[in-house]
Amino acid sequence: MMARAMADNLKPRDAKEVEQAIQWALGNDKTFEVVGRGSKRGIGRAAQWDGTLDLSSLSGVTLYEPEELVLSARAGTPIAEIEALVASRNQQLAFEPMDYAALLGGATGAGSIGGVIAANLSGPRRIKAGAARDHFLGVSAVSGRGETFKSGGRVVKNVTGYDLCKLLAGSWGTLAAMTDITIKTLPKAETEATILALNLTDATASKVMASAMASFADVSGAAHLPAAVAMRIAEIGATQAAVTAFRLEGVAPSVAQRKSVLESLLAPFGSLGTLGEAASRALWQAIRDVTPFAANGVAGKRDVWRISTAPTQGAIVGEALAGATDAELLYDWAGGLIWAAMPATNDAQAPLVHATAAANGGHATLIRAPIAVRAAVDVFTPEQPVLAALTKRVRGGFDPQGVLNAGRMWAGV
Repeated sequence: MMARAMADNLKPRDAKEVEQAIQWALGNDKTFEVVGRGSKRGIGRAAQWDGTLDLSSLSGVTLYEPEELVLSARAGTPIAEIEALVASRNQQLAFEPMDYAALLGGATGAGSIGGVIAANLSGPRRIKAGAARDHFLGVSAVSGRGETFKSGGRVVKNVTGYDLCKLLAGSWGTLAAMTDITIKTLPKAETEATILALNLTDATASKVMASAMASFADVSGAAHLPAAVAMRIAEIGATQAAVTAFRLEGVAPSVAQRKSVLESLLAPFGSLGTLGEAASRALWQAIRDVTPFAANGVAGKRDVWRISTAPTQGAIVGEALAGATDAELLYDWAGGLIWAAMPATNDAQAPLVHATAAANGGHATLIRAPIAVRAAVDVFTPEQPVLAALTKRVRGGFDPQGVLNAGRMWAGV
């Protein structure tokens, strides 16, 4: 096993040592906080563990076949390293994983591919390309039973056994410690442009975004930023207005043609603007990473919630929270993802947020709040009894003793 006995921080060097570490924890009735490179450590309940299982030494791309659109890497590999590699071959991670550095005050590009999958991250292109789990092809992992297992493969359609990849994506390290990950890559768009509609209300923007998504414009990003939030992004701040943004990606002739379609659709709603390729990329990175609510910015002392709902309900949820709490809002995913920065309170307004989200068919996660608040409130939306029972059974199947990240998502799970 590793050179020394278990202490506060255990840093395995390979998959076998991960297995040995978990087996040790099982034999000694210990629990682990599982982390990749620690960039999302501040998200989740502030639970207590006996030690940390640090997977950052499991690093490096082990296979990349651009022609086959497939890449494999150890779970602790920096996501920035992977994105740079695929960009060098004119490819991308189409699910556009967000970087929590701005919101949490960490270092840019510090996350790992394992963390991206464990949190099921995705950015504005989610409405077209899907989430991380939709690009997650295969995995090797060690369960809380101390058993190594594999699932999936190197192709999109793999029907051998159960699709455990879908289960592990978004499990926040509560089921298994992933050691190796295989994902799909896709060609990068030749160019992009963004059309801006100005001065729309949240409710009108919701309807306009729905129309744009149903059109032939093939929009790959649709977001709405109220004026106070839009002014914090350099590329659109000079408008001094609410901005509803639509991204078009592809080859230049296609982008130009679809831009014309979209402008005709948006013209009845008022003033329009356009961003070229460079400004468009910068804008969508800012939206992806929610930089208007950055920890070092004017909203830095606010609690931040991430709320997911049906796009048609987004403005209803946002306006309810803004009316009750003076929340600042940023809408992504055509209104289906609401980022809400709210005045800090001793409960982060958790009962109100969860109730509002649930009443509109959605769910909410507290992304930024002091540790004492995260220890006292429901960080993730409480599950209904039937679903909670299923979650507990799944958890028991993978980790019956609660060795891995126990309590990070819900108390007692």
